[in-house]
Amino acid sequence: MNTAADPRDPARQERERRELKERLGRIRHKVIVLSGKGGVGKSTVAANLAVCLAESGRTAGLLDIDIHGPSIPRLMNLEGRPVEMAGETIFPVAYGEKLKVMSIGFLLRREQDAVIWRGPLKMSIIKQFLKDVEWGELDFLVIDSPPGTGDEPLSVCQLVEDADGAIVVATPQALALADVRKSINFCRKLGLRIIGVIENMSGFICPKCGELTEVFGSGGGEAMSAEMGVPFLGRIPIDAQVVKACDSGTPYLSVCRDTAAARAFRQAFQPVIDLGRRGAGEPGE
Repeated sequence: MNTAADPRDPARQERERRELKERLGRIRHKVIVLSGKGGVGKSTVAANLAVCLAESGRTAGLLDIDIHGPSIPRLMNLEGRPVEMAGETIFPVAYGEKLKVMSIGFLLRREQDAVIWRGPLKMSIIKQFLKDVEWGELDFLVIDSPPGTGDEPLSVCQLVEDADGAIVVATPQALALADVRKSINFCRKLGLRIIGVIENMSGFICPKCGELTEVFGSGGGEAMSAEMGVPFLGRIPIDAQVVKACDSGTPYLSVCRDTAAARAFRQAFQPVIDLGRRGAGEPGE
């Protein structure tokens, strides 16, 4: 794979810009999943959002741009799957009939290999994932961005000029919310709409007695959203089955449909699903 575009070649840059616009023009909606801090369950949210969209009848793509810590292949039980290529075209890995997945994790010889790249090279590979991957006609592309406001989220926000917006994932404690505020300000500086904030790990519901224990607190994300004037999408309680599903490579919403966490996930995702209904018919129309 060629990851070194020559920034001094205006003709090549113009060609790549046209190719990028053409490829992304076949995708109706693009949603970027961000977090200000690692370990808040951002990739879990992104994976389950993509699965939820596919289960609702939408065609979806899931793009993992976490160059240094790609986790989508493991979350989707796609580790070791080969990526097919034809010339400069890259074909994403299929997950069922409605979902396509792409991650740098598919290109590593070993899962534990470290990717030691500087900013320009990361920008180049993200551009290739958007420009050269044969996503085809999609209703949605969900982009799982690494935590923080560094090279990867900045690159994808600059390249996807018509993104519908960002979902920001937080946990309730004040330390995590301080970094979420930075993500919100990041979006505002780039002119990226904030679809809403999801408060993950918001209390633990005992599977035996049903009692709610606020392990990391609860409500901090909602209060912060109100303070900063952004939509709040909902609270996702801690469920041991989420951990089990992640470790087994089965998206939680594929196996759990009527738990408190599953209902909370689906309710939080509803504004994204509704994007596909604005000015359009039902899925596939």
